[in-house]
Amino acid sequence: MADLTSKQRAQLRGLANEIDTIVHIGKDGVGENLIKQADDALEARELIKGKVLENSPLSPREGAEELAKATRSQVVQVIGTKFVLYRETHGRPKEKRIKLVK
Repeated sequence: MADLTSKQRAQLRGLANEIDTIVHIGKDGVGENLIKQADDALEARELIKGKVLENSPLSPREGAEELAKATRSQVVQVIGTKFVLYRETHGRPKEKRIKLVK
């Protein structure tokens, strides 16, 4: 997977403003259940927003990067305790996928 360009990141950040936080990294860090939940969400939506809770042993950046590595996705941004991940899906029809700018 090629790295995202700054224009693509900006595009994805804009799209992420409208979505709800669906993944929470808590005291257990990045576990198997969390990876499966994030993986399923990425396959269905391509773009997900997560949050690292205060009781987590990981910093928001560490949590986002660990989860991205485990789900073969890319970190779009980390702001405060929230982060956004992106992974192109092949399970959705082409017309419903996010079209990245070149």
